Amino acid sequence: MKKIFLLTLGYALMTACTSKTTSEQQTTPSDSSATATPAKPQPTEFADPKYTDIGKQGLAALSSGDVDKWMAMFADNAKYYWNGGDSLIGKAAISDYWTKRRKDVIDSLTYTNDIWLPVKVNEPQQPVQAPGVWLLSWFQVRSKYKNGKTMSQWIHTDYHFDANDKIDVVVQYIDRAPIIAALGHK
Repeated sequence: MKKIFLLTLGYALMTACTSKTTSEQQTTPSDSSATATPAKPQPTEFADPKYTDIGKQGLAALSSGDVDKWMAMFADNAKYYWNGGDSLIGKAAISDYWTKRRKDVIDSLTYTNDIWLPVKVNEPQQPVQAPGVWLLSWFQVRSKYKNGKTMSQWIHTDYHFDANDKIDVVVQYIDRAPIIAALGHK
C-alpha cells in the first residue's frame, strides 16, 4: 500500500510540474511578437534628467546676475507667465525685464531647497496644455533688494522646452504680497 501511495504521489508531482511548464510556455510571448508591435507610450513619463541640469544652471546664472547666460537657454518666441495674469512675450521682453530687475531692484537672489521633476507629456490632460517636455520645479527664494529689505518665499516654476531644448514657456507661481511689502509699494 505504501508503494502505491508513493508512486501515486510521485506521479502527481511530476504531472503538476510538467503542466506548469507547458502553461508558462504558452503564456510567454515569443521574441518576434514582442518586437513587432512597439509599445504605446504612457500619457506622461519621466523626461531626460538633462532638463534638471538646464533648470539648475538657469537658477545659478540668474542668482549670479548673469542674465545673458540665463537668457541663452530661452527660445526667441518664449513666453513668461506669472500666476497673477501678467506676462512677458518674447525673449527680448523677458531679458529686458530681468536685466532691469537685477540692475535696479534686486541686490541678490539665493535659491535653496530646490526640487526638480522633468516630465514628458505625450497626451495632455486638457486641450489647452502643451505636449512635450516640462520641467517642474519648487524652490525657496530669498531676495535682498537695493533698499536693504529682504523677502523669502517658496516658488513653483514650470518650464516647457521646444524641439531644440530651449525654454519656450515659463509659468511661475509666486506670492506678490511679500515682494510688494519689501519694496514698499502699496
